[in-house]
Amino acid sequence: MSLDRPAGARLPVAPRDYRDAAACPADAPVVVHRPSRAEAEKAVRTLIEWAGDDPDREGLIDTPKRVVAAYEEFFAGYQDDPEDILRRTFEEVDGYDEMVLLRDIRLESHCEHHMVPIVGKAHVAYLPNNRVVGISKLARVVELYAKRLQIQEKLTAQVANTINTVLEPKGVAVVVEAAHQCMTTRGVRKPGVTMVTSRMLGAFRTCSDTRKEFLSMIQSGRAG
Repeated sequence: MSLDRPAGARLPVAPRDYRDAAACPADAPVVVHRPSRAEAEKAVRTLIEWAGDDPDREGLIDTPKRVVAAYEEFFAGYQDDPEDILRRTFEEVDGYDEMVLLRDIRLESHCEHHMVPIVGKAHVAYLPNNRVVGISKLARVVELYAKRLQIQEKLTAQVANTINTVLEPKGVAVVVEAAHQCMTTRGVRKPGVTMVTSRMLGAFRTCSDTRKEFLSMIQSGRAG
């Protein structure tokens, strides 16, 4: 999906998570101005010049176009509503009510503080309550939230809360493990560090056995 729009074009209504509660009522839509592609490319040229290089030299002349095209991929999650992804469910499950787990979902996001990569994986589980959703939809929800400017704590909560709201299961569990280049390639420069966050809802929060089963299933099959 192309993000290119005429100058002054307006974005679709933003998800509730991105509303500024202090600036507008809770039920008011947020409409965000998006600069044109030409404006975005000009901004990249400015950054190249600020870094100390010449944006008109051969190796950099097309870099602004490439960067903007890359941003279309990096931040494609703003274009869709993750809740819509989960709305098609299936009720013919023959009474299945055990855990559904999707493990090791590749995750690529960007830190909202430094706009550098966050790379890792997510584990998502839920306990069905009479209906299930296609497993690719769980991965898609992770992807849509990851393809935004993020902090890992919020990303983890957004995925769990959305699944809980739409599917209304007996419980939801999400664990995210990721490395942040904002601390591995700059700042404290500590490569090899992984951040782990979790969000447990329903039975995963109230029942220790269910939570232990989930965590055990994540660990199963790992070397060592």
